[in-house]
Amino acid sequence: MATLDDAMGEIFQEADSEKGEVIRKGKEILFQGFNWESHKNVWWKNLEKKMTDLAESGFTSVWLPPATQSFSSEGYLPQNLYSLDSSYGSQHLLEVLLQKMSQYKIRAIADIVINHRVGTTKGHGGVYNRYDGIPLSWDEHAVTSCSGGLGNNSTGAVFNGVPNIDHTQPFVREDIIKWLRWLRGSIGFQDFRFDFAKGYAAKFVKEYVEESKPVFSVGEYWDDCAYSPSDSRLEYDQDSHRQRIINWIDNTGGLCTAFDFTTKGILQEAVKGELWRLRDSENKPPGVMGWWPSRAVTFIENHDTGSTQAHWPFPSGHLMEGYAYILTHPGIPTIFYDHFYDCGDSMHDQIVKLIKIRKSQDIHSRSNVRILEAQPNLYAAIIEEKLCMKIGEGSWCPDGGEWKLATSGHNYAVWHK
Repeated sequence: MATLDDAMGEIFQEADSEKGEVIRKGKEILFQGFNWESHKNVWWKNLEKKMTDLAESGFTSVWLPPATQSFSSEGYLPQNLYSLDSSYGSQHLLEVLLQKMSQYKIRAIADIVINHRVGTTKGHGGVYNRYDGIPLSWDEHAVTSCSGGLGNNSTGAVFNGVPNIDHTQPFVREDIIKWLRWLRGSIGFQDFRFDFAKGYAAKFVKEYVEESKPVFSVGEYWDDCAYSPSDSRLEYDQDSHRQRIINWIDNTGGLCTAFDFTTKGILQEAVKGELWRLRDSENKPPGVMGWWPSRAVTFIENHDTGSTQAHWPFPSGHLMEGYAYILTHPGIPTIFYDHFYDCGDSMHDQIVKLIKIRKSQDIHSRSNVRILEAQPNLYAAIIEEKLCMKIGEGSWCPDGGEWKLATSGHNYAVWHK
């Protein structure tokens, strides 16, 4: 009889093969399948009903909200990592959803929240930094000294208000690896998204990816862009910002991609009449996609930046310009749930049209970009010499009769040969 270890071995061999295909071809199109309010519904059932549409639309992976039992309804204050009964639904409903996704060949991205963990009982210092009575029953040595524990100092930024996990402890890493392997081998998640990746050294992400072998992984390394101290305007040169993200990716051994916060920050200012921002000093895209496109996961909004939190929102009147940009350019584009399902059929259908054009023209994460125009009200570029696009109020169309209009909308147009 085959053991769990045998089954895990087969899964990981398959993952190694598939992972090579994913990284080499760069054909991923991701969907963030929730917003900040999704926990108020039986979310696993809601997503299950949308799998047919998501598959037909061309998505390869769906990022699910944190599935573990959490002190907060949204899932970002986890406690019992092995309990998958959450505010989004029961473990049974989750497994039904994952089975449906597997049938449609859509991979499930697990939201991995391992920077911090809420304790069950009070320990050192009178804070909840012990995990008694639940699996992974750690004591205070699993918590960093800078967040009330008896472990070592944090290797990254501190997430205030809750115990931060000390990833320098071998027993902590061993337990996390076992848990990640369980999510992969027993539950059915295939991809990982690492939450608050600034909180612990990238070398630990490297170890976790090497040992658990997700098909695809992405980290949330959200750092502040550079703003002018005199007028708080976004500075043109964001090279230091994207370099910090690049450094994080590099320190994972290049095994993990990262959300391209640089592109988001620049793009959402550019569409407001400053499209000159979309060309850097070397005539390349100015975000992470301009330097390491195969590891740049592009997006225009997520549950933190938008939704009801709205910490750093994209201008609502320019959403389709944003999607026309990321869906025609290199990198790995991500579509936000609210834009796809809560902004009307027109936006849904326009996004699907752009996805299908991207696929039909074989645009991928490493595609070459030749920027033609970067003026205040006009940006135009040719991608892979077979797709041409423009965004902005400026009137423009490509030279030559070989170009055919593929789709257009408010302040954007896309052509192909």
